[in-house]
Amino acid sequence: MLQRSCWFAVRLGLASAALFALFALAAPALAQQPVVDKFILDDTIQPVSASELHRAIAEANSSGARALLIQMDTPGGLETSMRAMISDILGSRVPVVVFVSPSGARAGSAGFFILESADVAAMAPGTEAGAAHVVFEMGKADSIEMEKVENDAEAFLRSYVTRRGRDAAAADAAVKSSASYTAEEALKNHLVDLIANNDQQLLSVLNGRQITRFDGSKMTLNLAGARIEVLRTSLRDELLGWLVNPNIALLFLVGGALLIYLEFNAPGTIVPGALGTLMVLLGIFGLNLLPIRFTAVLLLLAGMAFFILEAKFGGHGALAIAGILCLTFGALTLVAAPIPQLGVNPLVAVALSLGFGGITVFLLRLVVRARRRKALIGADAMVGCRATAMEPLAPEGHILVEGEIWRAVSPQPVPAGASLRVVGFEQMLLHVEPALPPLPPETHH
Repeated sequence: MLQRSCWFAVRLGLASAALFALFALAAPALAQQPVVDKFILDDTIQPVSASELHRAIAEANSSGARALLIQMDTPGGLETSMRAMISDILGSRVPVVVFVSPSGARAGSAGFFILESADVAAMAPGTEAGAAHVVFEMGKADSIEMEKVENDAEAFLRSYVTRRGRDAAAADAAVKSSASYTAEEALKNHLVDLIANNDQQLLSVLNGRQITRFDGSKMTLNLAGARIEVLRTSLRDELLGWLVNPNIALLFLVGGALLIYLEFNAPGTIVPGALGTLMVLLGIFGLNLLPIRFTAVLLLLAGMAFFILEAKFGGHGALAIAGILCLTFGALTLVAAPIPQLGVNPLVAVALSLGFGGITVFLLRLVVRARRRKALIGADAMVGCRATAMEPLAPEGHILVEGEIWRAVSPQPVPAGASLRVVGFEQMLLHVEPALPPLPPETHH
């Protein structure tokens, strides 16, 4: 028995040693395997997406990745954020590969600028890129100002397209005439370097390929057997990406305002006030990340003023309708969005205006009526009410009024069961008088 146990221990030791040797041999191989970091950009181009890309490039530069692969599907976005993202790409020590993928994706407007800034620009079959015409965030500009902005955008695009060895004329057409290209057309016009079906095929084609960096230096990509590591967005960026949605930000702002209003009308509840304040601050923070029209803010304030006037003076609904219209137009034009995806959805704007307007007018009217109404407690509430004499009043006696028994005094004798009307009170003694009998019907002679 002892011999069998020793033999089992020997076998276990040999197996452990073999596993340790296997791991020891595999560790250098894993350490030497090239890594390509992957960042997925499937949102609009705005401050949050620019911050996410900045963090991804910084992580790829510090982790020793062979390249940073940006999988892109975007309709475009804000110029300021686009320029910041392009600046990060051009300044990256690690080669940046922008891949418009999967099929059905697009690199529209600002996304086209980002695609052309990459060390390697690639597209999947069934994708498109272009339509990069300048759209003013603050409304329509005159012809001279528009020409200046277009020329500036074209010069900015040419400043790195030519250094990347791509066709500047075809790129300019995307800005001048909003030209848009399929993957095959973009490859034919030398706007992208290759077409690939997926990430693995893309890396396989790029392995051993020599590229020219933005500073003019040559570099050969060694991506054989590269492992792709997807960079996860932080919780902060996920929350900000959700909050930068103008529809969400506007809902937070309006909903928070209603909760704060409820707190003012029911002091001490605490929860509505605290939650409402948090929602308003988050809404303001989200909208602050987007270009806001101040005229739209004035329309929102005017809408609130109309609701207050309607509740206070009663405009037979005219002031409420004016307030709803102001609120709707203010919400629709609140964000100076160069693309529809960055603006407030029309259905959200209309629904929010109707709901908020109706609730606000209803609550304000309740408050105004409550403040105008006198506090009727005890004997005050009896003045003007009908009463019945429970016993003869000569001049005092008991009466029944509003289901309560009170002591009352009458200026003239009143028989039991007579109908009375309360005309006043003194301390706890009601003053009554006989109710006027109904007029007899008219007779004709």
